[in-house]
Amino acid sequence: MKVLKFGGTSVGSAERMKGVADIVVNDEPKIVVLSAMSGTTNSLVAIGDKLYADDKSGAKRAIADLEHKYFDTVQSLYIADEFKEKANLIIKEHFDFMKSFVVNVFNLFQERALLAQGELLSTKMFHLFLEERGVESALLPALDFMRINRDEEPDMEYIREHAAQEIDKRKGIKLFITQGYICRNSFGEIDNLKRGGSDYTASIVGNAVNASEVQIWTDIDGMHNNDPRVVDKTKPVAKLSFDEAAELAYFGAKILHPQSIRPAAELGIPVKLLNTMDPKAKGTTISKETGEGLVKAIAAKDGITAIKIKSARMLLAYGFLRSVFEVFERFKTPIDMITTSEVAVSLTIDDTSNLDKIVSELEAFGIVEVDNDQSIVCIVGNMVSETEGVAINIFEALKNVPIRMISYGGSRHNVSLVVDGEYKQKALQSLNDGLFNF
Repeated sequence: MKVLKFGGTSVGSAERMKGVADIVVNDEPKIVVLSAMSGTTNSLVAIGDKLYADDKSGAKRAIADLEHKYFDTVQSLYIADEFKEKANLIIKEHFDFMKSFVVNVFNLFQERALLAQGELLSTKMFHLFLEERGVESALLPALDFMRINRDEEPDMEYIREHAAQEIDKRKGIKLFITQGYICRNSFGEIDNLKRGGSDYTASIVGNAVNASEVQIWTDIDGMHNNDPRVVDKTKPVAKLSFDEAAELAYFGAKILHPQSIRPAAELGIPVKLLNTMDPKAKGTTISKETGEGLVKAIAAKDGITAIKIKSARMLLAYGFLRSVFEVFERFKTPIDMITTSEVAVSLTIDDTSNLDKIVSELEAFGIVEVDNDQSIVCIVGNMVSETEGVAINIFEALKNVPIRMISYGGSRHNVSLVVDGEYKQKALQSLNDGLFNF
């Protein structure tokens, strides 16, 4: 069985939903994971903000505007009046539920239920569309089997057991449709997966059913070897290892959340990144195997703050780094990169909510310097930090770019650099030209 996930842009209109149906309707057993229609979750968040602010009239208008969008989609998606009527009843049911929040005191539990409506709507509408086309399918309600534990991690034992039960109830069905993003928490309340959203759902479901493959369908043709938004002449990477993909996701590749493919990787289930706009494109396959080429791709992470602590006390002193790290631990602030010398340590963070307090405590160790608006540039490949000649190619490409920090050798798949944000685009383009021989 395969698991196929389609994001919000892939189900963002009647025409896009029809395109998804063309992809999924065949004889292969599969579970289809759908996001909310594009723009829906943002609209629901805005409605929730208005309800928290007690702007009831604003919330009513926003709910009505979103409901109108869905009624318009119905007219384009279905042909027969019978199915248009059924779809309108589905929409009315969910929007009446949303309207009930306007007359009550809005709270966190209602907010989570509100945010779940987008996925519930898209899956029910798509299931009804398949029914009109005469395609046999079954809804597999995520709220009946997707659960997180008290640490907000997937409860995999529960998910495996209950997913199997739900599938077994529907003997003979080959095409299942379920919601991405939403789940229940350990108290049985409606909640969501937060990190990675629907991609995470697909990977979790793939693990739970021991899928042969997980496919993540978006609006671009796989993971590119550089950021196509700021760099000329990028191209999709055909194959990546799980470790390479994780490095790229963590350091800025927007197509994946760093955690989203972990459940699939645990069982070695291949993950394919494919394009709904061009279903015949090969996209990117992520698996235990790596593809050809030493350097696979480059990514950048913005909004980085670099901190340097310079102190003569560090010279030959044990326990110094532990004391520094304990400051960040107390303020629950993760560190991205670190480099050291005999008298100084430099590191980077992307969460500056407690920066002033952190700096205040670090000043007990020495002189503290802070550089804001930095970018981490990450070069990822197969044993890139251990291969002869790769490093010189990287630094030759960056000879005209000032480099603030270098992390080299900490991972077999990654060389990371910190540059001032204003040099990010120049660094990415220079690496593209120097490493990929365009």
